[in-house]
Amino acid sequence: MSVSTCPSEPMAATVSDGLDDLDRALIVATQAGLPLVPDPWGAVGKPLGLDGNEVRARMQRMQDSGVIRRVAAVPNHYRLGYVANGMTVWNVDDAHIQRLGREVAAITGVSHCYRRPRHLPEWPYNLFVMLHGRSQAEVESQAEALRELLGDACRDHRILYSSRILKKTGLRLARRPGPPR
Repeated sequence: MSVSTCPSEPMAATVSDGLDDLDRALIVATQAGLPLVPDPWGAVGKPLGLDGNEVRARMQRMQDSGVIRRVAAVPNHYRLGYVANGMTVWNVDDAHIQRLGREVAAITGVSHCYRRPRHLPEWPYNLFVMLHGRSQAEVESQAEALRELLGDACRDHRILYSSRILKKTGLRLARRPGPPR
């Protein structure tokens, strides 16, 4: 498991957006994850001449302003035994998708839920929901529960299983040459 910070719009972040060089250096230092040590904030701040409290305060300010979306633990679900990963795609009546999408997103076990445009006639699906299970049977059981929740608003669905693991990373800020101050 790693601990990750997730910048909201880092490519647009500049000093004029309220980020100073230290804020930018903190984002660069944490965007690949926090060190798994007793005082991660102190470890991140030390090379920048900051103590852990100042690092936490700056990170909180950036989160409050929306520069950073969240600081969260990111478990490796494969190592936890969740090896069946199914992107379920649903053809949901547009009149009900907002309400139903919120209900689906609130279900424990749903890691991603979002609306996407249809591409008719080949692709009628407009609701995408990622499900994880220890087996395909578990994912199919979860999908059946979603099917029941969606009721008559659901016209069709498919489960697209992962066939291999791809390295996933979010957007990253480039390091600037020179010291952060």
